[in-house]
Amino acid sequence: MSLIEFYFSKYKNSAPRLGVGSELVYHRLPWREPDAPYLLDILYEDEDMIALSKPSGLQVLPGGLFQQRTALRQLQWRATKQSSSPSCQEPQPVPVHRLGRGTSGILLCAKTYLAKTQLAAYFADGTSLVEVNRNTNMEICGVRKILKIYRALVTGILDKDKVMIKQPIGMVKYPGVARGLYVASSSGKPALSKVDVLERDMQGNNTLIQVEIQSGRPHQIRIHLSFIGHPLLGDPLYVDGGQPKGFDPEYVEESFANDGGYQRPTKPVPGDCGYYLHAHQLVLSHPTTNQVIKITAPLPSVLQTQEEAKANNNN
Repeated sequence: MSLIEFYFSKYKNSAPRLGVGSELVYHRLPWREPDAPYLLDILYEDEDMIALSKPSGLQVLPGGLFQQRTALRQLQWRATKQSSSPSCQEPQPVPVHRLGRGTSGILLCAKTYLAKTQLAAYFADGTSLVEVNRNTNMEICGVRKILKIYRALVTGILDKDKVMIKQPIGMVKYPGVARGLYVASSSGKPALSKVDVLERDMQGNNTLIQVEIQSGRPHQIRIHLSFIGHPLLGDPLYVDGGQPKGFDPEYVEESFANDGGYQRPTKPVPGDCGYYLHAHQLVLSHPTTNQVIKITAPLPSVLQTQEEAKANNNN
C-alpha cells in the first residue's frame, strides 16, 4: 500500500480519492526564518552540565517561525563540532528549564541523562513546594536545591521595598497561540514570586527590581508583575491584572487558535520581545557532586543599578 492509499483509507473524507496514475502536487511557501541572535557565551561547563548566557530575541526550543535559529540547535551544532567521532552517539546538551524568547541571561542545560533527570527534579520540587504551601503565608526557604534570581525593569513606582506575589496562573484560549495563553487566574496553578526593589526612578516612572521565583510557571514574572499593576517596561503582551492587552475572552478566532504560530497573529503573543527581563543568578546543588554552584550572567546596562554602572565604568 502506498502512502497516499494509506492516508485516504484512514481519512476518507479529507479529499477526493486519487486514482492510479494521478499526481499530487503540494505548493509550499518558501521557508524564511526571522533574524535572531546567534552568539551564546558559556558561563559554566563541566562533564554534566553547561550554563549559557542567552541573548534576548533567541528562542530556546524549535517552534513556530523558529526551527533552526534556536538555542537548542546551536547547542547541537556545538556538540557535533566538538565530538571526537562523527559516528559516536554521545548525549547532546538539552535545556532543563524555560526562558522566554525576549528574556536574556542564564540558560541551564544538561549534558547527561543523569544530570537532566536530577536538574529537572530540582525545578519540579520547587514548584511542588509552592503547591503544598499554597494556603499558607510562609515563605519557602532552606529546602530547595536550586535558586533563580532575575533582574527586571517595571513601569511605575513600587511603594514597598519587598513584595510577595502569590497569584495562581492558568490558561485561556488566545488567537495565535495554539495551546493557549498563560494568564493570572484564580482557578490556575499556584505560583510564588519574591520581589525586592533595588532603585526607583521617579523621573522616568519606573522601578528596577530583583525577582526570585519560587515556582516555575510559564511567563510567571511577566504575569505576576503585571498582576500587581507594574508590567515589565516594554512588555507588548501583558497589562495590569496579569491579562493580555486588548483581549476579549468571549471572542477567539478558531482559525488562529490552531495555526501553530506560522501565520503572524494580529495581536501580541508571548514570543514578542521588547521587555527588560534578565536571568541574572543561579545557585544550585551540583547534580552529581552536590557541590554548591553559583552562576552569574553579566547584566545589560539598562538593568544595572547606578552603583553597578559606576563600578563597571571604572574597570
